[in-house]
Amino acid sequence: MSDRAPQPGHAQPEPPRTPTPRPGGRSARVRADVVAATLAEVTARGYDGLTVDAVAARSGVHKATLYRRWGGVDGLVADALTASADQVWPLPDTGDLGQDLRRITREVFAVFTDPELGSTPTALITAAQRSDAGAAALRAFFAARHQQAAAVAERAVTRGELPPGTDGAEVVRAATAPLYYRLFVTGEPLDARAAERAADAAALAARAGLFAPTGD
Repeated sequence: MSDRAPQPGHAQPEPPRTPTPRPGGRSARVRADVVAATLAEVTARGYDGLTVDAVAARSGVHKATLYRRWGGVDGLVADALTASADQVWPLPDTGDLGQDLRRITREVFAVFTDPELGSTPTALITAAQRSDAGAAALRAFFAARHQQAAAVAERAVTRGELPPGTDGAEVVRAATAPLYYRLFVTGEPLDARAAERAADAAALAARAGLFAPTGD
């Protein structure tokens, strides 16, 4: 029996789902342990080697609980992304849009190219692309991150550096998209200069009004 789709008796497996545990207390501790175990397992073994049995053994949470609350490995991957999106992302505030975007892209570059830290987010994103539940969680993760980071562009609008109505989330997408393209699409090397160039290009486009309403 595959632990990706448990089939007790003749019942059909439920689709992967992301749990909604109560904040605080034992439920939060269980979720934290399961998320940590999922991240460790997917980093070590990848999506194809990720199993509910291994996450149960590493987290100390019974396999039946994992199936009941997460539905299988796809639900575990999805919730690991959801938990990551909930973490606070400290944003730069240098007083200059270009410098703020450079710091954001440098951070993305630093995280994904770090010999010790980079393997976990890389493995998690790669695993998320392998299932509908994971892909949906990945979209939600990036949407949340872009919306949070939009503050750097919104502050630039307030300073008069950008046109009114500039879509801050789109500015951040434009700055970071070239990095993820290299990391997960083409596999081309990513260096610090490429990260800075992506930030500079997004800043120039934003100042030119490409992310502001056109009035059409």
